[in-house]
Amino acid sequence: MMKLIYVMDPMCAWCYAFTKELEEFLQKHPSFELEYIMGGLAPDNDTPMDENMKKTISSYWVDIEKKTKVTFNHDYWKENTPYRSTYPACRAVITAETLQAKSSAKMVKSIQSAYYKEAKNPSLKETLVKCANSIGLDETKFIQTFDSKKIEETFQEHLRTSYKLQVRGFPALFYINEKNEAYPLTFGFTTASNLESQFKRY
Repeated sequence: MMKLIYVMDPMCAWCYAFTKELEEFLQKHPSFELEYIMGGLAPDNDTPMDENMKKTISSYWVDIEKKTKVTFNHDYWKENTPYRSTYPACRAVITAETLQAKSSAKMVKSIQSAYYKEAKNPSLKETLVKCANSIGLDETKFIQTFDSKKIEETFQEHLRTSYKLQVRGFPALFYINEKNEAYPLTFGFTTASNLESQFKRY
């Protein structure tokens, strides 16, 4: 089976924009197995964002809307106390995958929907628990697993994989050949057609 490795962060706005492009590419290659690797955009942090950071990140959303087909719920910035902290969301995806194989994509979508469409804050555990519920995971099991040493160890493995692949930004997608060699299809946002062109080179 041919394999792709997708290095991303569920709270990365460019990854959210990339979802439709990736899905379009995968529709042409149904035999591909897709492995999600959490790249970890911003470490744990319980200090609220300052005004400058809020303005900077909210401006990225405006830029992305202009350049891609996605839209954002900008009420997020009025309705929440934002934190520059994406590691919890990364752990939540790993937790979902641990409890239910092949659920990474569903959990990522649930977090992205909560964040970018419903203006909820995925830096908060309560939001992540609701996301887990929405994809059918047991709340108690999710919380117990999320807080476990095993999840933190797995997350650190993900970060090491991202480092080995020399990922410096998200989204990053790699084609893994029969010899287990990794070939980049993209570093950063791109279109499905560009992914296809890059894949054909290999």
